[in-house]
Amino acid sequence: MSVQALTYIFVGITFALYITIAIRSRAGSTSEFYIAGKGVNPIANGMATAADWMSAASFISMAGLISFLGRDGSVYLMGWTGGYVLLALLLAPYLRKFGQFTVPDFIGTRYYSSLARLVAVICLIIVSFTYVAGQMRGVGIVFSRFLEVDIEIGVVIGMGIVFFYAVLGGMKGITYTQVAQYCVLIFAYLVPAIFISILITGNPIPQFGFGDRIIDQDIYLLEKLDLIMTDIGFEPYTNGLKETIDVFCITAALMLGTAGLPHVIVRFFTVPDVASARRSAGYALIFIAILYTTAPAVSSFARYNLLESTHDVSYQQAPQWFKNWEDIGLIAWRDKNNDGLIQHAPGNAFDPIKPKYLDSSGDFGERVIANNSPPKSRNEVYIDRDIMVLANPEIAELPAWVIALVAAGALAAALSTAAGLLLVISTSVSHDLIKKTLATNISEKKELMYARFSVFIAVIIAGLFGIYPPGFVAQVVAFAFGLAAATLFPAILLGIFTKVINKEGAISGMIAGLIFTLGYILYFKFMHPDLNSSSNWLWGISPEGIGTIGMLINIFVSIIVSSMTKQTPDEIRDLVDQIRQP
Repeated sequence: MSVQALTYIFVGITFALYITIAIRSRAGSTSEFYIAGKGVNPIANGMATAADWMSAASFISMAGLISFLGRDGSVYLMGWTGGYVLLALLLAPYLRKFGQFTVPDFIGTRYYSSLARLVAVICLIIVSFTYVAGQMRGVGIVFSRFLEVDIEIGVVIGMGIVFFYAVLGGMKGITYTQVAQYCVLIFAYLVPAIFISILITGNPIPQFGFGDRIIDQDIYLLEKLDLIMTDIGFEPYTNGLKETIDVFCITAALMLGTAGLPHVIVRFFTVPDVASARRSAGYALIFIAILYTTAPAVSSFARYNLLESTHDVSYQQAPQWFKNWEDIGLIAWRDKNNDGLIQHAPGNAFDPIKPKYLDSSGDFGERVIANNSPPKSRNEVYIDRDIMVLANPEIAELPAWVIALVAAGALAAALSTAAGLLLVISTSVSHDLIKKTLATNISEKKELMYARFSVFIAVIIAGLFGIYPPGFVAQVVAFAFGLAAATLFPAILLGIFTKVINKEGAISGMIAGLIFTLGYILYFKFMHPDLNSSSNWLWGISPEGIGTIGMLINIFVSIIVSSMTKQTPDEIRDLVDQIRQP
């Protein structure tokens, strides 16, 4: 049976499962729609949290980044896993004890201000839509390659599925859907990793195969990969090129952003009590670690197989997977020296003008200058980083059912996070913006109607981001984490652990962090991409890491403004004491 036929079967079965769960878990009240009625088992919540948090960036893009960045890509591993530990130990139990529906709920109550709640809603929406753009792009890539439909149509199909179970089931339906999605995505990630580890090193455990010798060769995998890379002009795979301050800032931004992500925080509101929140955090960390300890091995296997199977190979004899991805514009080859051989080298295969992706027809559009322009590097191959995990089973010549399984897993990862993000957006609009700010007297039934309508609008906007993506998946997600670190995280942290920050300080801090971080990202990534280099960055800090500086600005402004304005009321100080009691 063909890969396409098997993919249709696997994706069809998993989609049917998700829809069935949504129908059986339909939310009948705002409590069930927002926080699943606070009745989710800690183990189930741990799996749902892992699926919610391990997005298309984790499944599709992270290993691709490490494949191309080598050691520099480890910032994503350190930042995202470290951030979850920070969230689980530092924030989650206290927010669960607060016991409301949303992050803006906490900020609005702690800072006794409707304006603080409104600013938090705006920050949340910006963060969530930035994050969901990466998920929808991941959905489009999977559909375009494995189901052979246009990326736009793939995004629309994904939108329809998410809309159905998010609107119908709310948090209750999404929680149990995400349990199923975790099982699908982790199985789909591990199976090809185990296969490829056995093929390359003979070791069935990818984490150990990563550091093992290659079969029939007296050389370790990473040592061989370093030799291959240096032979064709790259830096060794195990070397890092990033400045230490940028590594620190990106890692910190990802960590602090993780601890401020609203769609992950809200998962701890769905369990019965504080003890259950702590247990579910522990289970989630175990479930997350299964994928994250496997990712470095997957990235190394992918890079090794890619270079072994394509470098200095005649284009006419190129493997079929190369041409499959070339057909949808996510791989491209340009024969710069007219020798008919595919040759990898440092630098761009094409001359970049604007950071745009190839469209579904394979046209490079504004990404490249005409083919008769003088080449600026010897590299002849353009490879979209987001395809490495998806293409890995094909590169390793694994059975068709494994390739189809990976496609289903990638969709599960993207859809689970997209659903969580869209629900957080709708909850913030219906509960925090409408119920708590604009129309405080509406009934629960009407609030639920507004929540479902908000999901509809959010899905449409998310789909547009997927069709017109602002960057590759992990890059877009890194921006979202930076924005969360600069806006929501300081307000939550200071709200729990200090009594002196008042409403004026919190509002000023969030606005300052948002303006600085968003302005920096927009300036270097979208307004002036030609200036996007370490020589032009502030203190050598990239847009992916600038959220750390935004966080410090937020805290500094919050403290200064609070010291110059009226003291926090006594009842708010009592609330902080109550939240912090064991």
